Amino acid sequence: MRALLNGSTKRILFRIWIWISDFVPSMPSAPITAPRPSPIDTILEWCRASATTPRQYWLTRFVLLRLLGFLYFMAFLAAVCQLVPLIGHNGLLPVDTYLGLDARPFAERVDGFIQVPTLFWMGCSDGALLAVAWIGLLLSLVVLFGYANSLIMLALWILYTSIVNVGQIWYGFGWEMQLLETGMLAVFLCPLLDGRPFPRRAPPVAVIWLYRWLIFRIMLGAGLIKLRGDACWRDLTCLYYHYETQPIPNPLSWWLHFRPHWFQQVGVFWNHCIELLVPWFGFGPRPVRHVAGVLLVTFQMFLIASGNLSFLNWLTIVPCLACLDDSFWVRVLPRWFGERARRAEAEALPSTARDFTVICYVLIVAILSVAPVWNLCMPDQAMNRSFEPFRLVNTYGAFGSVGRERYEIIFEGTQSSVLEAANWREYEFPAKPGDPRRRPPFIAPYQPRLDWEIWFAAMATYNEHPWTVHLVWKLLHNDPGALSLLANNPFPDGPPHYIRAELYRYRFTPPGENDGSWWKRERVGSWMPPLSADQPDLRRFLEVHRWLPSAVAQ
Repeated sequence: MRALLNGSTKRILFRIWIWISDFVPSMPSAPITAPRPSPIDTILEWCRASATTPRQYWLTRFVLLRLLGFLYFMAFLAAVCQLVPLIGHNGLLPVDTYLGLDARPFAERVDGFIQVPTLFWMGCSDGALLAVAWIGLLLSLVVLFGYANSLIMLALWILYTSIVNVGQIWYGFGWEMQLLETGMLAVFLCPLLDGRPFPRRAPPVAVIWLYRWLIFRIMLGAGLIKLRGDACWRDLTCLYYHYETQPIPNPLSWWLHFRPHWFQQVGVFWNHCIELLVPWFGFGPRPVRHVAGVLLVTFQMFLIASGNLSFLNWLTIVPCLACLDDSFWVRVLPRWFGERARRAEAEALPSTARDFTVICYVLIVAILSVAPVWNLCMPDQAMNRSFEPFRLVNTYGAFGSVGRERYEIIFEGTQSSVLEAANWREYEFPAKPGDPRRRPPFIAPYQPRLDWEIWFAAMATYNEHPWTVHLVWKLLHNDPGALSLLANNPFPDGPPHYIRAELYRYRFTPPGENDGSWWKRERVGSWMPPLSADQPDLRRFLEVHRWLPSAVAQ
């Protein structure tokens, strides 16, 4: 008999007893207690509740905008610290030389704006660069601390677009255009003027769907570029190398690199599942969509922990949040947020003008999506490409190829005028490997842009990256701007007489070798010969690129 009283039988008897109790008040308390629901029953009940609860996105918008404000803050913080030494008047790649403002009349500047939209057509002094960066930094703090409307988000987009479009190689990364596309969608997610955390305008559902369309393209593009690219993604071996050879590893990268091969193969397989399969469920019913959103966010969090990939993975979380509506957030956030969202929903007012504007932008995105979708379908898929100057709808991808070995350029200087008797001292950079005993940093989402470009330069020659010669010239003069991009100045009492660049092969120090070093390195050869400020060939090289003051004046 006890075996017959399974969970279902108990529930039926309990409901019969309750029904009888309604008609017989004098009956004693029910002797059978309600059984505790099983985990499966709980999940099914949650799915039924999700299917019947209206879809609201007040909390989704709140969380999404706060994260976006934080990422704008990190992007503008890097600009405040690095923009002038990178593209200022005396920077490594001066923006006035890039735009050619001295030789352009006003009419040509208007035409140039259409091709390269930026505020710096009106002037690109160091003060203008810093003004744009500081204004963006302050506005991003406003958004981060809870105040955002369309005007503020549009101002942030214009300011950062102005930087990206003149940033040259320093701003040639895929996450720059991804931030611009994400930021433009936020312009339509907010009311025009009301910037309160819970304004009187409900989040437009169409914009939420555009964010889902964005994360779909990001993830699918990243997955397809891997399958079509390096063979190690197909034979599940890429993670044998990735943690060691990625641009800027962190301490956890070392630990992950030495995991067993089966662990790495499972990681590659899981990467394919997340990037190629999960994004499709972002368009599904709420329970499935919530699971997809959680999987996408946790995947990005793992990538954040495994290396310093700038703000790429932080930024990718932003559109992932659009898979989660308020029925999810009320279970995660403090109760006050849910109550405030319900009060805002009850006080919400419609806006025909805003709805019409959103519909227009949806149509624009639909038209501009044709080229990115076509690119996804092509066997020679392009990675991280924009098809129009405002970068409103782009195509994305990451790590289509993975290096098998890590090479590092080590810049060295000496104050000796005799090379045979030189005592060479190394320049250290903020994040990239140098001194083998220095621990890899945790630095993301901040991006040291010079470190990243030197990682690319190590795969080529200095002739393919002429800006490295300009960097050497500045170090030969102890240039304060160039030195601000480095971690040390080995010649504080006077500039060096010669600087050279050596190429090294770096490998993580295996576990068990307790010599205090994180890296083992061996010299491969010379990457750039010793250069001195009094060499005529060096001066001619700089004059050709208009990097000497006299050449720029001409």
